[in-house]
Amino acid sequence: MPVIRQLTPTLGAFILAAGALILGAGSAHATPTATPSVPAAVSASCSQSYLPLPDPVCQPGAYNPDVTQSTIGSTICVSGWTSTVRPPTSYTNPLKVQQIAAYGYSDTSTADYEEDHLVPLELGGAPRDPKNLWPEPRYSTGGKTAGNKDTVENKLKVAVCNGQVPLDAARAAIAADWTTALAAVGLN
Repeated sequence: MPVIRQLTPTLGAFILAAGALILGAGSAHATPTATPSVPAAVSASCSQSYLPLPDPVCQPGAYNPDVTQSTIGSTICVSGWTSTVRPPTSYTNPLKVQQIAAYGYSDTSTADYEEDHLVPLELGGAPRDPKNLWPEPRYSTGGKTAGNKDTVENKLKVAVCNGQVPLDAARAAIAADWTTALAAVGLN
């Protein structure tokens, strides 16, 4: 036992030093860690230059594999369906904080951003994928607001559920540029 007590402080110091080296402590290049329940959203900085759109490298969009053209009648076209897949704020709020930092927004008040799905849940966007969630400013950027995007999402969902626009076309249009999505599918 005495030998173990003598080695323990040395071993502990070694483990701490090795852990710091592995985690990059003190390094300007350390990757930010995520909260335990939220994966790291981005490993590099995201650009604000695309506003009112997200940075396409950080948030290219992602789809829910359970939503396809053949399942829209039992998923997105059912009133209230999105509430069954919407992630809780205990997930989205920590992600929003991470992503506000990644975008380098000078305004860090979480109330000024909507943690929005680029491909909306209404069109079968992936509910929890950080590639589909981004901190969209609630204030006007380029004359567009989060409210403007909500209007586009609703019109696309109605068109998909009415059979006017195929699901994949609506998803691709909104993921590419929500500000032109309606025109891209012939609804403007």
